[in-house]
Amino acid sequence: MAVQQNRKTRSKRDMRRSHSSIKVPILSIDKTTKKTHIRHHMTTEGFYKGKKIL
Repeated sequence: MAVQQNRKTRSKRDMRRSHSSIKVPILSIDKTTKKTHIRHHMTTEGFYKGKKIL
């Protein structure tokens, strides 16, 4: 088995984990239905950027 040569510092460990945090999704309001949806995703009714997709 591989064994590390030197112990990693707290700083290096935390820098590696900095991208692992849970992020709150950014919400937008659709122009036509006035309902909230996740940015760059279509609404539940099938609208994206004010146009019917589905």
